[in-house]
Formats: sequence, structure tokens, C-alpha cells
Amino acid sequence: MKKLGILLLTLVFVANTFAQKKEVQQGHTNQNKFKQLKDEFATPNDQRTASGAPGKNYTQQKVDYVMDIVLDDEKQKITGAETITYHNNSADELAYLWLQLDQNMRAADSKTPDIQTDNIPEKISKTRFDQSFPEVAFDGGFKIMSVTNIDGSNLSYTINQTMMRINLPKPLASGATFKFNIKWWYNINNHRTQGGRSGFEHFEDGNNNYVIAQFFPRLCVYNNVEGWQNEQFWGRSEFALEFGDYTVNITIPDDHMLGATGVLKNESTVLSKKEQERLATARKTFDNPVIIRTQEEAEKIEKGHSKKTKTWKFFAENVRDYAFATSRKFIWDAMAVAINGKTVMAYSLYSKEANPLYGDHSTRAVAQTLKTYSKYTFDYPYHKAISVDGQMGMEYPQICFNPGRPEADGTYTDRTKYRMIGVTIHEVGHNFFPMIVNSDERQWTWMDEGLNSYVQMLAMMDYEKGYPLSRGLPKNIVDYMNGDQSKIAPIMSKGDNVYSFGNNAYGKPATALWILRETVMGQELFDHAFRTYSQRWMFKHPTPEDFFRTMEDASGVDLDWFWRGWFYTTDVTDIGLKGVKKYYTTEGDEEVVFTEDASEGLGFSDKHKKYHYEITYNKPGGLVMPIIVEFTYKDGTKERKTYPAQIWRLNDQEVTKVFSSSKEIENIAIDPDLETADVDTTNNNWPQDKTDKFDQFKNKIKG
Repeated sequence: MKKLGILLLTLVFVANTFAQKKEVQQGHTNQNKFKQLKDEFATPNDQRTASGAPGKNYTQQKVDYVMDIVLDDEKQKITGAETITYHNNSADELAYLWLQLDQNMRAADSKTPDIQTDNIPEKISKTRFDQSFPEVAFDGGFKIMSVTNIDGSNLSYTINQTMMRINLPKPLASGATFKFNIKWWYNINNHRTQGGRSGFEHFEDGNNNYVIAQFFPRLCVYNNVEGWQNEQFWGRSEFALEFGDYTVNITIPDDHMLGATGVLKNESTVLSKKEQERLATARKTFDNPVIIRTQEEAEKIEKGHSKKTKTWKFFAENVRDYAFATSRKFIWDAMAVAINGKTVMAYSLYSKEANPLYGDHSTRAVAQTLKTYSKYTFDYPYHKAISVDGQMGMEYPQICFNPGRPEADGTYTDRTKYRMIGVTIHEVGHNFFPMIVNSDERQWTWMDEGLNSYVQMLAMMDYEKGYPLSRGLPKNIVDYMNGDQSKIAPIMSKGDNVYSFGNNAYGKPATALWILRETVMGQELFDHAFRTYSQRWMFKHPTPEDFFRTMEDASGVDLDWFWRGWFYTTDVTDIGLKGVKKYYTTEGDEEVVFTEDASEGLGFSDKHKKYHYEITYNKPGGLVMPIIVEFTYKDGTKERKTYPAQIWRLNDQEVTKVFSSSKEIENIAIDPDLETADVDTTNNNWPQDKTDKFDQFKNKIKG
């Protein structure tokens, strides 16, 4: 019986041991907001280094074009012939080449309209109705007349919507070149009634303003990141293009004025003697624009409608695209811009309908853009930049098409003025991103639009003191970030697949860079890193990783947490004050006693010399950001304290900090200058303002 008792006791002990064993918990992956981005980034190699710089074996293709272009002003038609020389600088052997046929999005069999959802509204403007329900379908798209080898023999090709594959007679070896010819024509769209990134505008006086781009078959990018960038052009996400040299001859009516990418090679033939003399003066004038063709002269010319033609000849070296603008209505003014000892010309071409707005501001805005962008990136390398009265916002190397016209009586509002200046600066700024820092717009729209929108803010502030900034300031992105999450995509999304394109590709990334410069990194570190990125990737093809890595490499600041939150998620900033406990200290001979103040804001007695506040900050929002705190003392003075974002590294929900002072605090405020795009400021103050939520509700109703 004794042994049995021992056995039973042992069994009971074992049973209790199993009963008390801790339940095994399930594991989890690393969800820390400060987890490094190595899993998301591409593996560095000898073409793209871990520092974000091009590697020692970095290569990219080169494509040269020789083109003869004829613009038919009576039929609004372009006919072209080009000889393309493709340089295979990659280590790969290529069996075929891919070209872009962007105008095919307007072809009769285009699939672009088919991917857009639509419905029938109760009312619609006449202009929008004509666009949506044209009486006669527009016959757009490239009409390819021939594709031939350089000896004139036919070359095999296949067209797939907005892409064309050239089937090479034999594989193109690494280091080899291939030369071939294409002839084509297409009908030019009226961009004012049919939309588009280029086209013509028709005036009641019978004249047309032409702003022409995507007008020729051009090579896609081939690189070591994804091979051929041959995704379809659906109309929104823009272009990935190779650099090369362009020899372009453009035949137009002989009473037209023309501006184009490249150096004009026959100035004495196409410009009058008076215009040449004025242009020579402009090349030495740095303070105000010089009129090359006056409004009076343009008004006289636009009544003529000459049937004769003339050919303008241009050469553009190391550009990624080509565009031009032409009209007999164009006024032309110009001024010189000094860029670190080099003279660059700023031009504007505009109709009388855009004057005096363009005359007052266009060329000056071009000049300011070149100065500001050169300061923060690299010296502008081309010889000119042109702003054209194109009534859209679209950019190409050395030339861009911009909106803005005054009222019929010549007056214009501040709103019209600032919109015109802002868009002009933005489009001229695109010369830097992506015309030189040549990112892939079709994949990563933010890499040109967002970076450009950020530098645009600096240029607008340089243009006019007190310039009213809108897009890019943290407070202005709050409504978007705090919106319906089902209609918001991360910045790291393809442009065709986002909902709010302007906020996603322009506003949010510009805001992110503004916050990095003004709040997280500081201006000196940010400016050095941003300039380093810009100069590393001049005339090259950077990826997002190249930008992210360079910004960290050149600044010595770990920003993976920032890129992860702002670019890879749709999280928001919301940091609040959860609670505040007040203490005062009394000192004995051997100890210091902390006593919690229970006066609930009535204050400490004067005999207490030191005050301590145990402050708990919580974070309802998903983004980790620095905690910027302003303390207002009873005597009216203020003090700021900023805790780095890394304060959230061990607890992503709330953190507690003690703040000590010899003066009593009356108010504590988080992010008092609205630096972090905090979506809910009702929890940002202590003591909490009881009227905050009600006032916000009233303001929302009013607004």
C-alpha cells in the first residue's frame, strides 16, 4: 500500500505538471516598422551598387535618329521618315527590338477606351459631350508605310497595339549597331476637343497652334532591371526612353514660327534679319525678356496663311525624346540665364490670346526654374528651355507646353497667374526629372512627378516671396491620406493603377520629401543627399532603390522606416497625448521624493523648484514619425522638444517620457506647426481643448 500511495502521488504530481504547462504561442514574422528594406529591394550587383550609385559595369543603350518631318497645316497631318541607329551597349544578344507607337492609342481599333469605365450623367458640358460622343470617330494612330533595312529591303515587324517589334534578320551582338528605316503618317488630334498630350488647337481666325510630341516611332528601354520596357501606353503613365542624338528637319508653312528640341542649325535661313538681331541682343540680356517676334508682327502674319513652306533644321545631342511647336500666331520672347558661368537661353512662344500673362511671367518663370533646379541638383546642361502656350501641362527635352490665358480684356486673376507660373515651373523642371535623371515614368510615376513637384516648391518660393504653396505642404495632403482607404494606393504603385493620380504621384511624394528635409533630416543633410542622387544618375536610368539607397548613403541617416511607411503603405500619421501626470520633488538629506500633483491644473506652490511631467504619447496612426512637442509655460515662454521616430521602435502603440522643468507647464502641444501630416489634431493638446472636435465639425460644414 505504501508503494501504491507513492505511485498515486507521483501520478498526481505529473498530471498537475502537465496541467500547469504554459500554452505554446504561435510565432509571427517581423512586423517592426523599423525592419530594414532588404527583402523589398533588388540585390545589388556590378551595375547597381548597394550605395545607390551606378556600378562599374553599368551600361545603357543608345539610339540615334535622323528624321524628315512634314506638317500639313491644311489637313492637320504629319508625314515622317526616320533612320534609326540602335547601339547595343548591353552584354546581351538581342533577337528583336521594341518600339513605342504612342499615337496608336487614338487608332480606330485602340483598346484604350475599352479599359475605362463610364456612365451616362444627367448633364454634361458640350466640350465633354463632343469628346465622349463624337459624330465621326477620329481616325488616329500611326499609318506605317514601310519598315526597311538600310539597303531598302523590307524588314519584318509586328505591331501589338501601341508597341512594334522589329524582327532582326540576325541577333544583334553585344557592342554591335543596327540601322533601319521607317516611314509613316498620322492625323493630328485636336487636343482641345479630343484631349491628348500633344496635338493642335484651332482658332476662330482659321489658324492652328501645334504642340507636337510622340509623333515618331521610338525605341523602348532595354536594361538589366527588366529587359525590354514594352508595356502598353494607355494614355496616363508616360514614357521610358533611351538617350541619343537627333538630326531633325521639320518642314512647315513659311510664315510659321517654330520652337523645338535641339540647336537650330539654319537660323539665317528661317529667321528674318530683324529677328536674328533681336535674338543676338537677347543672348546678352539677363534681366528682362527681349521680344524677338512682337504681337503686332504676329497679328499681321496670322492673317496671311502662306502656301509656301520652309524647313527648320535642328541637332540635339544626348536627349531622350523630341518635340516641337509651331504656329503663325506665335509671339516669341527670350532672355539669357547665367548658370555658373554658362549662358542658357529661356524662350517663350505664345499667341496673342495668352498675352499679357505670358509676356509678364512665362520666360521669367523659365529662367527661375533653371536657376533653382541647378542649385539643388546639377547645372542645366542644355543650351535652352522653351515654354509654349499649349494649354496643357506636358514636358519634353528643352520644350514644354503650358496652360494659362488672361480674360478677353487682358486682365487676369492671381489664381490664373499662379496656376500658369506653377505649371510652367513644373514642366520646365521636368527637364531635370526625367529628361536628364531618366527614371521609368511608366512604372514609377512618382520618381519624376513627385521629385519634380518637390523642387518646384523651392523654385516657386524663389520666384516670388510669399508664393502661395498648395501641393507639397504636409497640411495639404491630410485630407487625401485620411480618405477612403479602398480608394488609396501606396506611392509604390504603377501610375495606371492608382485612384487619385495627382495626390499619389505628385502630392504625397513631394510632401514626403518636404518632411524629410524640414523635419526628419534637416536641410543640409537632405540637400547634399538629393544633389548626390541627381548627379549620380544624370543621363542614366535610376530605379526607386537607387534613390532610396543614395539618400541614405549620402546622408548617413537610416531612412528605411520612412520609405516603408510613406512609400510602401497607405498608413497615416496620428500621434496624440494619451495622458499627463504631474509631479513635484522635495529633497531630503539622502533622498528625493516624487509627489504626484493632484491639483488638476491649479499649479504647484512656489516653494517647489522642480517640476516633472510623465507624458504618455499614443499613436493611433500607422506611420512612425518624430514626436514634435511644444511646451508652453505659465509665464508665457515656450520650449520645443523633438523625439526621433526611433522612439517607437520597441512599442508601436504608445511611449512614455518624462519631461522636467524649473517652470510650470500650462500647455503641451504635439506638432504645433503641422509638419508631419497628422490626420487628427484633436488629440494633440494637453489640457485637451474641449471645443476642438466641435470647431472642426463646424469648419467642415462651412467648407
